[in-house]
Amino acid sequence: MERFDLAEISLDVEVLGTGKPMLYLHPEHYAHLQRPFVEKLAQHWKVYAPRHPGFDGRQPPSDFRRIDDLAYLYLDLLARLESEPVVVLGASFGGWIGMEMAVRDTAKIRALGLIAPLGTKLGGRDDRGFADLSALAEDDAARCLLAGAPLNFGTFTADQLTEVAQDRQYLAYYAWKPYLHNPVLARWLHRITVPTHLMWGDADGFAPPELGRQLTERIPHSQLDLFSDAGHYPQIECLEELMAKLTAGPCAKIGE
Repeated sequence: MERFDLAEISLDVEVLGTGKPMLYLHPEHYAHLQRPFVEKLAQHWKVYAPRHPGFDGRQPPSDFRRIDDLAYLYLDLLARLESEPVVVLGASFGGWIGMEMAVRDTAKIRALGLIAPLGTKLGGRDDRGFADLSALAEDDAARCLLAGAPLNFGTFTADQLTEVAQDRQYLAYYAWKPYLHNPVLARWLHRITVPTHLMWGDADGFAPPELGRQLTERIPHSQLDLFSDAGHYPQIECLEELMAKLTAGPCAKIGE
């Protein structure tokens, strides 16, 4: 674990693997279930995997509470890394941060990977953007995120349950109003000029797969892969299939 002090934030960053550099921005749920994915990434890239402020168990400064703050923080991290431009790969909440970074500055980004990113609401005013998980029973919310066998929370340790609660708290801290999106982000998606790979489960009950199709129309040089019978986290439910697409797509090809 490496610690970077950036903009009065202490950021813990796990560094794994060797090869071309990748910044991995984690999603908002079930960190321990995402671990096999991070370890797979490290077989192909040198992965820098920070824990977002707040999600790491430390209270961020009171004036650090917007997605913009996270985007600028990670752009500062890329500037600090003594490396060539990196692949930025973000899942869900992390994908939103990745898009916010890329519309601002791609000087240190060579490709962008987005797994069912939050952050944009492209339908009409009254169209549902993202499912309101807080309004659902726990089992129903879990079914929005994972299409396969339901989660057995009885198998989670006390620390893992605490982590789930903490992650939900900080998702709300950064992204509750407006709910899980930046109203102006869609306008600037044309500024993402690096090759972009979108990946989505076709049974996603949290962020509809149609959003992925709409994003490919707005982001230049982008492609979309859908994964059958997978929900919001295909990196959990169909890890091998997603890795095969990821390692054959623009995140791996650019710069070879």
